[in-house]
Amino acid sequence: MARRDFSFCLMAFMAMATMTAAMFPIAGAQAADVKIGFLLKTMQEERYQRDKEAFITTAESMGAEVVFDSANNDEQTQLGKFENMLAKGVQVIVMQPVNTGTAGNMVRMANEEGVKVVGYDSMLVDGPLDMMVMQDSWAVGKLQGEAMVEWLKAKKGEVKGRVALIKGQPGDSNAIAMSSGALEIIESEPGLELVANQAHEGWSSEKAMATTENVLTKQNNDVDAFICNNSGMARGVIAALDAQGLASSDKVFVAGSDADLVNIQHVANGKQTVEIWKKIKPLAEKAAEIAVLLAKNPDKDPASVVTPDKVLNNGFTDVPTIVTPIVLITQSNIDDTIVAEGFYTKEQVYGQ
Repeated sequence: MARRDFSFCLMAFMAMATMTAAMFPIAGAQAADVKIGFLLKTMQEERYQRDKEAFITTAESMGAEVVFDSANNDEQTQLGKFENMLAKGVQVIVMQPVNTGTAGNMVRMANEEGVKVVGYDSMLVDGPLDMMVMQDSWAVGKLQGEAMVEWLKAKKGEVKGRVALIKGQPGDSNAIAMSSGALEIIESEPGLELVANQAHEGWSSEKAMATTENVLTKQNNDVDAFICNNSGMARGVIAALDAQGLASSDKVFVAGSDADLVNIQHVANGKQTVEIWKKIKPLAEKAAEIAVLLAKNPDKDPASVVTPDKVLNNGFTDVPTIVTPIVLITQSNIDDTIVAEGFYTKEQVYGQ
């Protein structure tokens, strides 16, 4: 066959193959068209690297493209990131709101463009949220409070003492829920005196340290317990206690939540009493799975696509909600929980 005839035949074959692929897409090609957004409020805490990795790995394993971003705990920054995701053509956005009180407006904006929004970790209020994936934040605070009661019984022989509640972002639904769970325990014990009930912008460790320093000064270092809404603020509390020679679970009860490595190390070495492990992997994996399924079933009711554990009202609508596990971490159960499940290694926790 002449070279020119061969070239002509080859070009004709390639053109036919291209046309055939366009008319008859290969199995699984549709999945590649699924694009979802994952928008966290911050990457400030160590745990959020885990959220990001688990979410993206799960979504990509299901054939989805992920547009990821975070907002540095700034409400206006998050709005800009959200609008950017809509401009990029995502079909579903999974969002952890910076401001749970105003984020409903972003959900409305997305819904108007036919984009569903799944709440992540913090329930936003007054907005038409399509679905929610979260831990039970109220139960986190209650678990911290119950652990404090048991510590007081063991260390002091009675449930009596001064307690400081170190809260997260003002108005944040997660901070409110965790604090209310702790307050239920504190207020049920007449021997407990609440000497601080302070919110902290940006869940700031530095601001929590400053609050602790002020409380210790006012109370002449006579404070028995600090209950903190997250790990970072617990580290701030411990830094202030350390400066006064009080960073010991034999002297002062400290509870955190998020299971950052430094906090687990503090529990192991006795500087911090308890930490709540809000299991990140099932939270992020479930959120990714839900987002992909909703993107693949745009015309179906979310509750018919994914069966919720419960329905929670956010002040605007009843939101189908998935709830993932929490675990109380103490010095005695680190090996059986955090280490046994591979969240951290023994070498990471104990430095061995």
